[in-house]
Amino acid sequence: MTDTDSRDIRWIFLLLAGYFVLQIGVRLATSHSLDLDEAEQAFRSQWLAAGYGPQPPFYNWLQYTVFQFTGVSLAALSIVKNLLLFGSYLLYGLTARLILRDKVLVAISTLGLLTIPQMAFEMQRDLTHTVAVFFSASIFFYGFIRSLKQPSLASYLISGIGIGFGLLAKYNFAILPAAALIAALADARLRQRIFDWRLVLTAAVALIIVLPHLFWLKDNLDFATARTLEKMTASGDASYLKQVTMGTSSLALAIISFAGLTVAVFAIVFGKSLRPALTAGSQWTQLIERMMLVFLIGILFLIVFGGAAGIKDRWLVPMLFILPLYFCLKIDAAGVATGRASGRFMAVVAIIMIGVPAALYGSVAAARFTGHYERLNRPYATMLESLRKQAEPAAILAGDSLLAGNLRQDIPDVPVLSVDYPGFHPDLAGRQPLLLVWLIPPKGGSEGLPPAMAEWLQANLGASAPQASVIDVPYFYQRGDDRYRFGYAWVGRPD
Repeated sequence: MTDTDSRDIRWIFLLLAGYFVLQIGVRLATSHSLDLDEAEQAFRSQWLAAGYGPQPPFYNWLQYTVFQFTGVSLAALSIVKNLLLFGSYLLYGLTARLILRDKVLVAISTLGLLTIPQMAFEMQRDLTHTVAVFFSASIFFYGFIRSLKQPSLASYLISGIGIGFGLLAKYNFAILPAAALIAALADARLRQRIFDWRLVLTAAVALIIVLPHLFWLKDNLDFATARTLEKMTASGDASYLKQVTMGTSSLALAIISFAGLTVAVFAIVFGKSLRPALTAGSQWTQLIERMMLVFLIGILFLIVFGGAAGIKDRWLVPMLFILPLYFCLKIDAAGVATGRASGRFMAVVAIIMIGVPAALYGSVAAARFTGHYERLNRPYATMLESLRKQAEPAAILAGDSLLAGNLRQDIPDVPVLSVDYPGFHPDLAGRQPLLLVWLIPPKGGSEGLPPAMAEWLQANLGASAPQASVIDVPYFYQRGDDRYRFGYAWVGRPD
C-alpha cells in the first residue's frame, strides 16, 4: 500500500462500491426466484402498516417506498439491500477515521467487515432485517463516537436517527445504545458528553421515529414477540439447569461462529507482531470492551432469567460488528507496523470479494450437476406463466408467504394472499377467478388441497374445496428432467 493510499482512504469506498455493484449483478444473474426474506418484502409491499408481525417495519417501509417508484422487482430488492450495505461500510469507515491514527488501519478495519461470515455471506444470501440492523448500528455508532470526540448538534441528531432506525429494524437493537450509554458513563472523561442537553435531542428524534410503531406494538405485543420468544426459548421440556446450559452453549457457539474467522485472519495477517497489541489499549478500546461486556451480560440475563435457550449468531450483529475496528484500535495503540500486513490483508480481501459472489452463484447453479436444489432453483415464474394460459387470475391465494412473494413479483397488479399471514385481507368481492397455489414437497407430499386452504375458503368466501390439480415445471439449472411440482386449483373460473 503506497503512502498516497495511506493518506487517502477514498479508494476503499470506490472498491466497496464496485463490489456491491458486482453483488447486484450476480444476484440478478443467479435466479429470478426470491428467497425467504426477499419474498416477504415482495408480499408485504401490497400494503403499508405500522407493524407487520415479529419483525419491526423499517425494512418493509423502505422497500415499500422504493417499490412505489420502481415497481416490484428483484432488481429493486437487490439494489436496496446493497445500497444499505454500502452505506453501512461507508459509515463504519468514517467512524474508524475518527479514532484511528494509521489510515492503513482505517482501511483494514473497514474491509475487515468482509471477514465476518454473517456480514459478507449471509447478508447477501437472504437477510433483510439484519441488514437494516447493521445499517442502523453503523449510523448510531458513527454519531455516538462523533458525540464523544467532536460533539455537535449534528452528532447527537445522527445518534438519535440511528437509535430510531435500529429499534424499527429489530427489537434486540436496544441493547447497543444501552451498552454505549453505560460504557460511556463509566469513564469520567466521557461522562460529560452523556450529561449534555443535546442528549434530549437524541432521545426526541428516536422517539419520533419509532412512535407510529409503538402505538401499533401496544395493541399487538403478543403478535410481535411470540415468534421470537418461541425461537429463543425452544428448549422443550428441559429443566432450568439444562435450559441455561443450552443457552450459554449456544451463545458461545454463536460468538465463535461470528468472530472466529475474523480472529484467524488478523492472527495470520499480523503474525507475531499482533502479540504486543493484545495488552495494548486506549480510551477507545476500553470503551468498546465495556460495551461488549454490557452486551454479553444482557444476553446472559436473557438466558438466566428470560428462558432463552438458543442464541443465533446473527443476533450478535448489533454489537460484534465493531470487532474489526476493535482489533485495529488495539494494533494502533501498540504502534504495530502495518506495511507488510496491509498487503497480506488485501490478498485475503481479494479472495473474499471473488469467493463470496462465486459461492452464492455456484450454490444455485451447481444443481445441474449435483441434483441438490435450493429455494432459488424453484421455477415460480414459469409455473405462473403456464397457469395464466388457462385463465387470468383476479386474485391469488398462496400456501405460504414464500410462494406469495414470488407470485407477487410476476403479477403485481393482482392481490396475492397467503394462508400463513392473516393480516392482509383485501376485499375479494367480484374478484374471480381466484387461483389457489401451493408447494408440493419433493418427497412424499400430498397433492390434494391443503386443509388450511380449504378452511380459508370456507371461512372467508363460504366456498367448498375445489378440485385440485398438479403442475410440474423444470427447475432452474435442472439436472436431466428434474421438475418441481406445484398444486393448484381454480375458484370461479369460467369453463
